[in-house]
Amino acid sequence: MTNPYETNLDPNPANYQPLTPLTHLERAALVFPDHVAIIHGNMRLTYRDFYERSRKLASALSAEGIGKGDTVSVMLSNTPAMLEAHHGVPMTGAVLHSLNTRLDAAIIAFQLDHADSKIFIVDREFSGIVSEALKLATVRPLVIDYDDTEFPDDAPFPKGDRIGSRDYEEFLSSGAADFTRDGPADEWESISLNYTSGTTGNPKGVVYHHRGAALMGYANVIASGMGRHPVYLWTLPMFHCNGWCFPWTLAVVAGTHVCLRWVRAKAMYDAIADHGVTHLCGAPIVMSTLLNAPEAEKRDFEQTVSFNTAAAPPPGSVLAGMAEAGFEVVHLYGLTETYGPAVVNEWKAEWDALDKAARTTRKARQGVRYPSLEDLSVRDPETMEAVPSDGETIGEVMFRGNIVMKGYLKNPEATRKAFEGGWFHSGDLGVMHPDGYIQLKDRSKDIIISGGENISSIEVEDALYKHPAIATCAVVAYPDEKWGETPCAVIELKPGATLTEAEVIAHCQGLLARFKCPRKVVFRDVPKTSTGKIQKFALRNEIAGKA
Repeated sequence: MTNPYETNLDPNPANYQPLTPLTHLERAALVFPDHVAIIHGNMRLTYRDFYERSRKLASALSAEGIGKGDTVSVMLSNTPAMLEAHHGVPMTGAVLHSLNTRLDAAIIAFQLDHADSKIFIVDREFSGIVSEALKLATVRPLVIDYDDTEFPDDAPFPKGDRIGSRDYEEFLSSGAADFTRDGPADEWESISLNYTSGTTGNPKGVVYHHRGAALMGYANVIASGMGRHPVYLWTLPMFHCNGWCFPWTLAVVAGTHVCLRWVRAKAMYDAIADHGVTHLCGAPIVMSTLLNAPEAEKRDFEQTVSFNTAAAPPPGSVLAGMAEAGFEVVHLYGLTETYGPAVVNEWKAEWDALDKAARTTRKARQGVRYPSLEDLSVRDPETMEAVPSDGETIGEVMFRGNIVMKGYLKNPEATRKAFEGGWFHSGDLGVMHPDGYIQLKDRSKDIIISGGENISSIEVEDALYKHPAIATCAVVAYPDEKWGETPCAVIELKPGATLTEAEVIAHCQGLLARFKCPRKVVFRDVPKTSTGKIQKFALRNEIAGKA
């Protein structure tokens, strides 16, 4: 029998258009043309300016033959050019490839070759390392220099030499402000390329599509509690998962981007106080930078600032310090493969009445699926069966939905493996609580197996962070003849603090089962990535080499 709801009701241009985040900026420029979209030093760009400059960039790129299937790479700091690239590049149908600004020349060259980059926009701050990379790469992209006019005079280092054949502003001036964007004809078309960290071999290229980026715009607004015209401070690198998609998100609510080239305490406090910042994102290290700043660098501000943070849940002392300083911390979790945040710790009002220990327990959970994620599960990776929702049975955290990557560029085997069983396998181990909130226990490679017992490095780190002298810590496996491996704690102390190995072990024994306590303690700076994540792989290799 014919279904009347599927008869003569086909999609057509009037009732179906592919989702794309490019419409967010178009609408903001139409409705709020004079509202300030970007603050960068003394520079102010309205939404009219922002949209016009993005269209000029797209027009200039098109004149160079850039279109669908092409890659435009950028090595830019958190500047207006980076925001313009997020809109102007996909307006041509091309794919934006944002490079981590802390990479070495060999990895930059690998990414340029793997992405087959046609054009490369480079901030002069990074021209030295990029020049080395271009000598190693086989591709020969058109290089465009971005000369930041707001580059501070008191920068710790001078700008690098010009290495391109074109200047960014000159390139923009050659474009047309009335450029009409090219699609996308299909929302599955690729919009951006982000490479994983590559801690075990060459990095993998994660491909995003227009649909996911558009949905993240709406979801970020909801998860972050953004009203109309929020003011967002760029403490998160825009190269990291496309800045968790916030370069596209802010236009949904006509917000203001406050650019920040370097994460420094005084600059952050000045921006928050002077511009009325309402939201920012970053790793826990950004919170520590704010809280540990000299009093002379701190500023008072009237508004409560929402701080989105990912990675491990912040220690209770840090959360308390942030609240006292005027920040409300929102705990998120996700991966490069999920467009950044895909899980949020949705805080419930009734939890405010719990005692401190119970509140801390709730805050330690990663949370529930993002508004734009269809499903979140903890499963046995062998049987693909969901583990019991008992808060104890460990399985692999898996994702399913429209904010999961298309796959890995030119790597079908890795893509197939990541999507086995119809779910994206995160590689993170966790539990599902009875109320549907997940909690990470470890990366699969970070679980310490001692005498046949699984020890969560996160659990041990949580105990360590309860000591007031510890600023940063990481727990990794240490080879042991008897037990196979045992926990080793690498600890970075707060300024002026002192602590001994015996005191650390005694502290842990008061909070953990004895077999979970560190048997070795190393005091040193804890290595971190450019986004503030602790480099456990480096510590594992170092500790294993010294055993």
